[in-house]
Amino acid sequence: MKVTKTLVPTNIGFTKPVETVMEIKTDRIESIDILRGVVMVIMALDHVRDYFYFGSFFNDPTNLETTTSVLFFTRFITNYCAPVFVFLAGTSAFLYGAKKSKSELFKFLFSRGLWLIFLEIVVNNFLWTFDFTYSFKIFQVIWAIGFSMLCLSFLIFLPKKAIFAVGVLLIAGHNLLDGIVMEGQSFQSIIWYLLHQENFLTLGSDHLVVMKYPLIPWIGLIALGYLFGTFYQKNYDPKLRRKWLLRLGLGALTFFFIFRGFNIYGDLVPWTLQNTDTNTILAFFKVTKYPPSLLFLCITMGPAMLFLVTFENSKNKLSNFFLVFGRVPLFYYFLHILMIHVLAIIGLLIFGGNWQDMILTGESFMAGKLATYGYSLLTVYLVWIGIVLLLYPLCKLYMQYKANNKEKWWLSYL
Repeated sequence: MKVTKTLVPTNIGFTKPVETVMEIKTDRIESIDILRGVVMVIMALDHVRDYFYFGSFFNDPTNLETTTSVLFFTRFITNYCAPVFVFLAGTSAFLYGAKKSKSELFKFLFSRGLWLIFLEIVVNNFLWTFDFTYSFKIFQVIWAIGFSMLCLSFLIFLPKKAIFAVGVLLIAGHNLLDGIVMEGQSFQSIIWYLLHQENFLTLGSDHLVVMKYPLIPWIGLIALGYLFGTFYQKNYDPKLRRKWLLRLGLGALTFFFIFRGFNIYGDLVPWTLQNTDTNTILAFFKVTKYPPSLLFLCITMGPAMLFLVTFENSKNKLSNFFLVFGRVPLFYYFLHILMIHVLAIIGLLIFGGNWQDMILTGESFMAGKLATYGYSLLTVYLVWIGIVLLLYPLCKLYMQYKANNKEKWWLSYL
């Protein structure tokens, strides 16, 4: 493909002249795609850690009694992925709906929500486990996005102020429910696990269902992400947008440090002084992800706002690299899980061990067969870098295919 120097137009102005090999016409907002691409790449680090780090299947990397600062922040940095995913799903819905009627947007969100739930249950669970019996089911971020889209498909008919109120109430108010703890497998308990309390269900001796993403705050986050799309309407003043992004980012971080510092409100587990200064710092930043607490969302979405300010007019080789992943997120997601899982099996075949242990059934997981499996953190980082570099050309080809075949409706679902 011919390399040219050109001014690259975006929805938010012209960037400086750069060399590029991607002559693709699009009205997508590049800073948003770059942010999405960055978190996609970071997400792969967490999933490589899941499959390659020693004892990762059964040990919490944020456990202050067993973790190290490097391991803790390896996990902490990946906390940005899920909230940015969900938030930008709402933003993308707004921008898509700007050219559609409300009824058309409803149909798209409702059908896409159902599609994502199907993909989570049928495709994603298989890629994570390679278990044809589906005896080990995990409800993760794609499930959360899918269900949140179903809810958003109805919320879009409300006035913007009402959507804002719903979003703020669900995000800022759900920690008031932390004291409600359910047990067992009654209908009421299962509904509560889906809405607010992370838990797992054992069905007999060989079936396990893990509910990792309680839904209440994610629905609020996608609602606010939808309203956030207002800042990226074509006629919106870029200077005013940057001012708002800066205010939101700094405001969220200020709120986090004040409320977390004084243990006022906003997280299930208050921080406490530890036996070392390092562990005290880790305790301060150990905020609850399942479900995402108010403070968790402040410490993750605040920097995301500042990122968008910083990279609004960025155009260089590095931003182009992340842009590729940000434009094909679902394709990348499934492909990277498949590659990580296959490489984990290959690792067992090469270095010893029973490769069948990497077929994650409910029975094998509950038996703890992988409790002593794994490699060093350095290995995790090397595998992560290798996987990202291997996926880049595939994602770039698919990005170009999508851009050149916009008339194919099904491409919007992958």
